[in-house]
Amino acid sequence: MEPLETLRAHRRGKLDELRRRGLDPYPPRFPVDGRVSELVTRFASLDSAALEAHTTRTRVGGRVTAIRAHGKAAFLDLSDGDARIQVYIKRDVVGGDAFALLETLDLGDFWGAEGVLFRTRTGELTVRAESVTVLAKGLQPWPEKWHGLTDRELRARQRYLDLATNSESRKVFLARAAIVRAIRSFLDGRGFIEVETPMMQPIPGGASARPFVTHHNTLDMDLYLRVAPELYLKRLVVGGFERVYELNRNFRNEGVSTQHNPEFTMLEFYLAYASYEDLMALTEEMLCGIAETVAGGVTLPWGGRTISLAPPWKRLTMREAVLAHSNLRPEDLGERSRLETVARRFEVADVQRLSSGKLLAELFEATAEPSLQDPTFITDFPADISPLAKRKPGDRELTERFELYICGIELANAFTELNDPDDQRSRFEEQVRLGGGIVDEDYVVALEHGMPPTAGEGIGIDRLVMVLTDSHSIRDVILFPLLRPKEG
Repeated sequence: MEPLETLRAHRRGKLDELRRRGLDPYPPRFPVDGRVSELVTRFASLDSAALEAHTTRTRVGGRVTAIRAHGKAAFLDLSDGDARIQVYIKRDVVGGDAFALLETLDLGDFWGAEGVLFRTRTGELTVRAESVTVLAKGLQPWPEKWHGLTDRELRARQRYLDLATNSESRKVFLARAAIVRAIRSFLDGRGFIEVETPMMQPIPGGASARPFVTHHNTLDMDLYLRVAPELYLKRLVVGGFERVYELNRNFRNEGVSTQHNPEFTMLEFYLAYASYEDLMALTEEMLCGIAETVAGGVTLPWGGRTISLAPPWKRLTMREAVLAHSNLRPEDLGERSRLETVARRFEVADVQRLSSGKLLAELFEATAEPSLQDPTFITDFPADISPLAKRKPGDRELTERFELYICGIELANAFTELNDPDDQRSRFEEQVRLGGGIVDEDYVVALEHGMPPTAGEGIGIDRLVMVLTDSHSIRDVILFPLLRPKEG
């Protein structure tokens, strides 16, 4: 194979040749009769006789993915990424000058053709070109033999090449777009209002996460890229928006993994006069409907096995989940000394510093979380790790909160919202005492004006796309994930 610089030089030479002939290698427009895939679909049912009986002229443009020259004739494949159409170019028809343009052609160039549709002897839909136009000369060589990129990091770094050459990757991102449309359709159809809340906030709130910090020069104040829109959305509930949602980006200055990207897409929605029990039913209905729309059913492939989203979904308390997926006994999760001993056995760090609720959550992550493949609601979270959730009646140490797990991935976090301003202030103050969080005075003041009983939920869109497309890395479902810069 020729060195990369040699291949680039060849393409540059062809660009110069086009200009020497007085042609613009990058013309401003080329009106077409539709995308390639639309043309292929539109004429799929017409055989050769039908096409010949009704002369059909067309103008089509696309990326050149194959070239087959045969003396004074040539065949090109033009693609829009979803489908391809063949173009038959004959010297006697297009003329010598136009036919000579093939000498400047490389895979990856964009060309346009105008002519009549017909089918070859093998039945392939083809444009018999009467004229051809160079639409964009590519200066970089494309992946060898058009088999697409196989290096996962390179696919993420050069997503344009990945999308142009890997049909499976295109399907993932088309599915992502369909998932987002389906979510909006579901919520809009139930009277929810879509809103936008600040991306830059004076106080990082709504979740326990390390924020990104920026500075506003004119106001001379530090601001934080939001870790969650929660506190602003609940202010809107106070203001009378009883069904409200936002589908937008969050930012958390934390680690990168197969399930974490510092910039990610989250759906958050709030429903007045409801509890977390209502949201469990709503979540089942919404995600099953999305799966039906996007994946064609509620049975999904996942890493060689199948996952069924058919309701009802399993429900376990956090304590029950730990006991079900370990050899621990109920008394091991009781008094503090036993809990610390068990946590050390599972290599939990900083045991003495963590609250009892946090220790239980750490044990849950170590024992149960990876095993929750089928849809499972984990409920009854400790109050000391749920500062915005309403306490569970009859047990002030627990809250009305759930997390949803599918394929071992946390997809959703929801709770009956804490609307008691005094309790909320004391919880904020306790978080500060424990070394994290901040008292959002304006939010407490908003609650003092009265917020009705409300349930709220956040669903990670990137992770939902992973589950619905059998993608096992968050990089594969984010068009441009954050990557460490390449050396040099």
